[in-house]
Amino acid sequence: MGLFGNLFRKKEVLPPFDIGRFKVDMHSHLIPGIDDGSKDMDQTIAMLAKFESLGFKKVVTTPHVMMDSFPNSPETILKGLEEVREEIKKVGINIEIDAAAEYYFDETLMPKIKNKELLTFGDNFVLVEFAFHSPPQFLEQLFFELKTNGYRPVIAHFERYMYYFGKIEKAKEWRSNGINIQINLNSLSGQYGPDIRKQAEKLIDEGQFDFVGTDCHRIEQLMLLEDHLSLPYMHKLGEYLLKNMTL
Repeated sequence: MGLFGNLFRKKEVLPPFDIGRFKVDMHSHLIPGIDDGSKDMDQTIAMLAKFESLGFKKVVTTPHVMMDSFPNSPETILKGLEEVREEIKKVGINIEIDAAAEYYFDETLMPKIKNKELLTFGDNFVLVEFAFHSPPQFLEQLFFELKTNGYRPVIAHFERYMYYFGKIEKAKEWRSNGINIQINLNSLSGQYGPDIRKQAEKLIDEGQFDFVGTDCHRIEQLMLLEDHLSLPYMHKLGEYLLKNMTL
């Protein structure tokens, strides 16, 4: 084959990656009506059916806990979880669902930590998120309080924090200190833009992550994920033993 033949040869198309290998999704917003995720039970059931068809065995749903927007408590979240569990029994969906929370780092979080009020998943993991545009202050204090109280922090969607774009030193530093890093799967599909996609790919290239999650709010996000399972970086995820598999 000549030079031009090589230039124009089609790239190899990979088969869809079996996302069900991770077994558990640990970041989603499926409890109806309590945050910016599922609006009603019909949407929740549709999303859980899609999770099942993608091969997931279990979902840990993580409603927002955010003082100004979504002041959820363990009571509101666990009540919603029970209602979802009852409904999936009725409709015959064979997927396990549990609940924790996605805690926004605001002034209400430290007291919750000290009072041991946090909802956890797996081996006392706690999902925490920050503001996207301005770096959080008092992070060392936050991590100290979490670990002192027996919690294992997981930083939600590290690749989406614009103040870390292009560098992953913080992820390396945190992981060396027992802090876990989570990547959103749809960051690889381009859902959040090219900079976030590049940052997610960088984390994967360097192996500086522990969990992946859908961060699913709507069924369209699961359909977008399904459409991008052939991406090389989806397959590259399969080279790692992720902590999802231990939940």
